[in-house]
Amino acid sequence: MPKVEIYTKFGCGFCVRAKKLLDSKGVNYEEYDITMGGEKRDEMLERKPDASTVPQIFINGQPVGGSDDLAALESSGKLDQMLGL
Repeated sequence: MPKVEIYTKFGCGFCVRAKKLLDSKGVNYEEYDITMGGEKRDEMLERKPDASTVPQIFINGQPVGGSDDLAALESSGKLDQMLGL
């Protein structure tokens, strides 16, 4: 299974929606809470400099985007392929 990472903030509805979609597919992911900034926020911006919102999702190191982008991949049938499902 590919490595899935998601940067989130406390109280973010879009983050909850993205995690719910990943959970529904049985996908394990690493979640990085950047609510208070810090190292992980800096890491996210290093990986995706134009990121201005959360969640920011990465699959095998590739930036996927946010919740809407993840949902679009699901709608197009491409998400399962990326996840090896």
